Amino acid sequence: MPGHNQVEDIQDTEESALRGFFRQYRTHLTAIATLAVFCMVGFAIMQLTNEVRYDDVVQALADTKLSSILLALFFTALSFLALVFYDANAIDYIGKKLPFPQVALTAFSAYAVGNTAGFGALSGGAIRYRAYSRLGLSPEEIGRVIAFVTIAFGLGLAGVGAIALLAIADEIAPLINVSSLLLRLIGGSVVAVLAGMMVLGSGGRALRIGRVSIRLPDSATWSRQFLVAAFDIAASATVLYVLLPQTAISWPVFLAVYAIAVGLGVLSHVPAGLGVFETVIIASLGSAVNIDAVLGSLVLYRLIYHVVPLLLAVLAVSATELRRFADHPVASGVRRIGIRLMPQLLSTFTLLLGVMLIFSSVTPTPDSNLAFLSDYVPLPIVEGAHFLSSLFGLALVVAARGLGQRLDGAWWVCILSAAAALAMSLLKAIALVEACFLGFLIFGLFVSRRLFRRHASLLNQTLTASWLMAIAVVCVGAIVILLFVYRDVEYSNELWWQFEFAGEAPRGLRAVLGITIISSAIAIFSLLRPATTRPEPASDDALLRAVEIVGKQRYADANLVRMGDKSIMFSEKGDAFIMYGRQGRSWIALFDPIGERSALPELVWRFVEAARAAGCRAVFYQISPALLSHCADAGLRAFKLGELAVSDLRTFEMKGGKWANLRQTASRAQRDGLEFEVIPPENVGSVMDDLAAVSNAWLQDHNAKEKGFSLGAFETDYIASQPVGILKREGQIVAFANILVTDAKDEGTIDLMRFSPDAPKGSMDFLFVQIMEYLRNEGFAHFNLGMAPLSGMSKRETAPVWDRIGSTVFEHGERFYNFKGLRAFKSKFHPQWHPRYLAVSGGGNPMIALMDATLLIGGGLKGVVRK
Repeated sequence: MPGHNQVEDIQDTEESALRGFFRQYRTHLTAIATLAVFCMVGFAIMQLTNEVRYDDVVQALADTKLSSILLALFFTALSFLALVFYDANAIDYIGKKLPFPQVALTAFSAYAVGNTAGFGALSGGAIRYRAYSRLGLSPEEIGRVIAFVTIAFGLGLAGVGAIALLAIADEIAPLINVSSLLLRLIGGSVVAVLAGMMVLGSGGRALRIGRVSIRLPDSATWSRQFLVAAFDIAASATVLYVLLPQTAISWPVFLAVYAIAVGLGVLSHVPAGLGVFETVIIASLGSAVNIDAVLGSLVLYRLIYHVVPLLLAVLAVSATELRRFADHPVASGVRRIGIRLMPQLLSTFTLLLGVMLIFSSVTPTPDSNLAFLSDYVPLPIVEGAHFLSSLFGLALVVAARGLGQRLDGAWWVCILSAAAALAMSLLKAIALVEACFLGFLIFGLFVSRRLFRRHASLLNQTLTASWLMAIAVVCVGAIVILLFVYRDVEYSNELWWQFEFAGEAPRGLRAVLGITIISSAIAIFSLLRPATTRPEPASDDALLRAVEIVGKQRYADANLVRMGDKSIMFSEKGDAFIMYGRQGRSWIALFDPIGERSALPELVWRFVEAARAAGCRAVFYQISPALLSHCADAGLRAFKLGELAVSDLRTFEMKGGKWANLRQTASRAQRDGLEFEVIPPENVGSVMDDLAAVSNAWLQDHNAKEKGFSLGAFETDYIASQPVGILKREGQIVAFANILVTDAKDEGTIDLMRFSPDAPKGSMDFLFVQIMEYLRNEGFAHFNLGMAPLSGMSKRETAPVWDRIGSTVFEHGERFYNFKGLRAFKSKFHPQWHPRYLAVSGGGNPMIALMDATLLIGGGLKGVVRK
């Protein structure tokens, strides 16, 4: 029998394995759970609408007054106007000033996409990141904007719902079968919490929870934002309220029900809360309003509040692409943002139209339209058009993701599918509204053709778990609609083989079967396709090509490719490359891509896609602000990593009071007998043994091992490839540093710096000064002193969590790494500090990505522990 400790060890092992399983497959498990929720919601809707018939819903739609539709459009405009001020308040809160037209377009587009595609914080956040990075906001500032609007909406929704519960609990309680006292207790608790936060935040005070300090908005900001949120939620609720038939339910009661429905839709993680929102509304109002009327109003609400703003956003950006508007002062400013937003807007609109085509394939055609078609179009053509229309809809759903990635192949698939679907819509049902939407999509695609020039195969794009889940939700939704529409039709096998103009149910069955089979095949192909092989170190030929590119550009750090320990991905023309390595499930690119700047956007995309195809996350390590916009376009999120110290050699002179300490150090080093010399690459071999002795002594004295990836190691070929600066004492080499340079002579830097244990004190400072003077005399413009990790992180309470953690580690992490000492050393040379970032694909965890980068540099966990 195993002992007690053995049993505990077995349990710990099982728990650890289980945690590892959930951590590895959490995205897939979340997608499966979301699909399960949607299936349950679909079943609930079928039960709640058991007595409702499709014809009744159509009639309710037809009975909707034009005045109600116009009012709904008016309140939609008011709601989106309020949504624009979410972003305006957020930008004001972080202390920035941006042109209002660009902010308005960005906010409007973000909410149009977020409301339609769902996952507003992610989909809308991606829109904001692309646009605001172009307007000059840093990743930290954009993160604060996204956090502000997300929290503001959540708190506003909670506040409006709580106040409504307090005011009309007696009226709401019978609708949802809950005690009015319980509703008042819930509403009062929420109001008390919100009021407490407002009081605590008066004057911009910080709220400390444990070690975390959060600066709450001041009372004025709280009040202003709550009014905006309340106005937005009230206006959006009124959109649906005016579409409902006359009812005994008062507007305040409906506002509370609406707030609850929206909140549950957001929490469900189902795209756009589809089905969840409808279920809550139907369950709450079903006893007071005819359910068929409620369903008709919900369909109109989705069209007016979700589809119309997306149409307007696409139209606004398309207008700026037309030449005759390009010179307008406002349009020219908006146009720069539109270039960033258009692919995502068209992607969402394409997804929406694909879903529309699929759903329309399981709904009946009006009898008058069928009667007209029967006189002019043969039955086989109608049957074929109906079936193919659903497949073209599925093609649009799948290709929508490629549009977001600017693939030319996706553009062609969407153009051809939309054109074919437009013809099919007329042949199957004379669906003029459907045809107009498809025509509008074709117009938008043609206007923005120049934005889709990425030559990549659409078939090679691996669909993520979220996209597969979205496709599954669409298929389940089509099945639910089919069962609802034809609930009175008794199923029989003969239905599959019935072909007649009046046979609507058989056409719907065949369409659902077609999209289910093909979508299942797409999912299986995406999930079971062979993963790409593990990246291999570059070949000798690839290294020679990369070194040739390095010599022509300005960044000296690019010489680290000479180590040969990294894989290399070249651009299509071979004029630029990315050097990268793999650790765990991270593909980590070092620095910005090297080479021609025009090749950088495509290289970023290719790297992200290759990592995703291998089932890994893409990570860019130590990148400059210049690359952030390209990373944003590829869907990466950036986090500040530290600051790079760069000294201007053109103004470098050891004169003046600020250089006094270094002058004294240099004078003392010379008195100690230190002599500086630069060994050219062709002569380094003659002193290699002496350099190796110094290096080995340094490693032994520091109990360290060689690093890699972002740092060089002492390898003879690498050391001999560039000049080496040495310090001699009595003819013996006591210190050295290899100098990395390029033919452009813009920047020089050093990599390895090694000292003998008996080197005089101050040798490091003296070696730095001598190398800087050497580079200045050789005509170099800048000296790169390297990055100070976690330096320059924001300490303000409004800073993102990542920055606050980084600044805390920087201040108190000397036990693990001398962060402050490293910055202090570099500061001696009075450099300019430039931010450097870590960019992670998708919703990847930056801490995991940073840990993988650390392990890759240190050569694994043992290397990190041993320094």
